[in-house]
Amino acid sequence: MKTKRPTVADLKAMKGKRQLTMLRVVTLEEAEAAEKAGIDLVSVPPALLGPAFREAAPTVFAFPGLEYGDFVTADDYLRGAFRAMKAGGDAVYCAAGLSTVRRLREEGIPVCGHVGLIPSKATWTGGFRAVGKTAESAMEIFRQVRALEEAGAFAAEIEVVPGEIAAAISARTGLVMLSMGAGTGCDAQYLFAEDVLGQNRGHYPRHAKVYRNFAAEYDRLQQERIAAFREYADDVRSGAYPEKGHLVDIAPAELAAFLDRVDA
Repeated sequence: MKTKRPTVADLKAMKGKRQLTMLRVVTLEEAEAAEKAGIDLVSVPPALLGPAFREAAPTVFAFPGLEYGDFVTADDYLRGAFRAMKAGGDAVYCAAGLSTVRRLREEGIPVCGHVGLIPSKATWTGGFRAVGKTAESAMEIFRQVRALEEAGAFAAEIEVVPGEIAAAISARTGLVMLSMGAGTGCDAQYLFAEDVLGQNRGHYPRHAKVYRNFAAEYDRLQQERIAAFREYADDVRSGAYPEKGHLVDIAPAELAAFLDRVDA
């Protein structure tokens, strides 16, 4: 059982020694569940951070995401990073350019970059599809990893890349490599909580593994919600609600005194 939150130095020291677990969580309930389940790393929206988050998840290493497009200049990213770190983040996810990564690192902000399929930049690699399936494409990923390392990043998410390619790259870099659909040759396995919980009603990515069926439970709860609302409406119309137990009592003498005065 974990008793303290790991540091960047701890994660780098664990590289190649064991597989870390990572989830994208977006609610305090998911963060608390990740803590209690022994998840090592979480990606979070910055707005989730704060005292309540750290009370729910005191020992998970948290990557608040500085979402691409929400910030423009390096100074914008820097301000966002400082806010996130002060609110309880341990490192920041940043898909901005190398100059921004370098700027953050200069101020001591631990940065996680992104290579392979990068959703915000997927038009450059052919859309939402695997990346690195040719030697040329794989070399480009390797060059991007090297560039992130030189810019001062300490980690990189590598998304939807052949496992053999991701493993070869991970073995040749000091970056902590976070695999989303890129095999076990990396340092951590990363999934979205909503996929693990089966909350989606549409397409699941190839790399996702569904462990529960929350969508069906949500549908059941919605039917229960409708039924409860209907019963409430029927009770109001029939006079069954409110009953005496739902109301505040008043002493008869006080009621009589009020009625005398209000009629006067």
